[in-house]
Amino acid sequence: MQGNKRGGIRSIDYSDPQHLGKRRRQIRNWIILILVVILAVAAVRLVMNLGSSTQLEAKLMPCTADQDVTVFGSNLLYYDGASIQCLNRDGGIRWTFPVGSSARFSVSDTHIVIWSGTQLFIVDQNGSPSYSENMDSEVQFARIGSSYCAVVIGDDTSPELIIKNLDGTQVDRESDAFRKLMLMDVGFYGTGDQYMWTLSMDVYGVAINMVLNTFQVGKMNTGETDLGEYLAYRVLFENNMLRVFTTQQMYTYDYKAVQDVSRTQLVYGWQLIDASIPDRGSANMLLAPTAQLNSALTITELRVLTDTTDRRYTLPSACVGARIDGSNLYAVSSDYLYHANVDKQRFYGYILPLPQGVQATRFIGILKGGYGVISAGEQVYVMSLPH
Repeated sequence: MQGNKRGGIRSIDYSDPQHLGKRRRQIRNWIILILVVILAVAAVRLVMNLGSSTQLEAKLMPCTADQDVTVFGSNLLYYDGASIQCLNRDGGIRWTFPVGSSARFSVSDTHIVIWSGTQLFIVDQNGSPSYSENMDSEVQFARIGSSYCAVVIGDDTSPELIIKNLDGTQVDRESDAFRKLMLMDVGFYGTGDQYMWTLSMDVYGVAINMVLNTFQVGKMNTGETDLGEYLAYRVLFENNMLRVFTTQQMYTYDYKAVQDVSRTQLVYGWQLIDASIPDRGSANMLLAPTAQLNSALTITELRVLTDTTDRRYTLPSACVGARIDGSNLYAVSSDYLYHANVDKQRFYGYILPLPQGVQATRFIGILKGGYGVISAGEQVYVMSLPH
């Protein structure tokens, strides 16, 4: 290395090609480092709002994640092995309804149907029973709406479907309509629940076939359509349409099960995980990649369908669950809550208000009033949500 000594200070000759190359590399490395820092800061600002004025709070619930924890309006239900317990969002017990062992339940906005063996209960939102009776045979499952309750009893491939008012008065009974079929699910729709749909599976044919039936409650069968071999797993009623989700397609039908082919949507590789259905207008239907749901709940992408739009979202980090409430899209990772408006691609991140070292493992649902229900291992928390 060449240099001149002036006043005891060694100077460097920058005309030397070696020194010029070294200097250029140093400048280039500094530029790269500065760019990396700028991009990192920009990325954090894009997806995070950690210093936000929104302060999230969480309450530990007196139940565990394996106790059939279910959102029920602004309250939370769980089954402790002997009773159905109803909690408010602060964890206080609103009411307790004893049902015995091996019970299961299903809910509507205002009522609960509970079954255990042959025993059936219908209970309102205040824990008051309107019906309690033993059925003719063991209950397979039951569903409840705003005006009626559907009860499926009998053998798997020879089921009977019984329709009751909420006071237990029998409205209809189908003993032969589903012979040699497996009833998979039932639901009510229309003003006052005057219509009903059923999903059944033909297991005796050459190939498995899913069948959708529609009924006017207490009167007549209004429609029937074959859905094919792909598993149908969810039916939604929104904007005067039935949306039927299979593992391949989302189909659209009217009240009488007449298909609107123009509204068929390919959903292969995606699974419906939640929906926000307004009283009027189109629903927001939330999907996640099937492969990610079947693995370890590491969701990295989301999709929101409406009647006219199909939007895709990339999450800031892998999440354990996601929910939708109106136009608010929420996703939970082990340490963060992410929030976005469905019309935008920008997520804001908030540190989960959990005890130190506790990480979220599941996003159970959203209570009315804007509160999320999450689990962290066996623990269950209710927390406020940003809007």
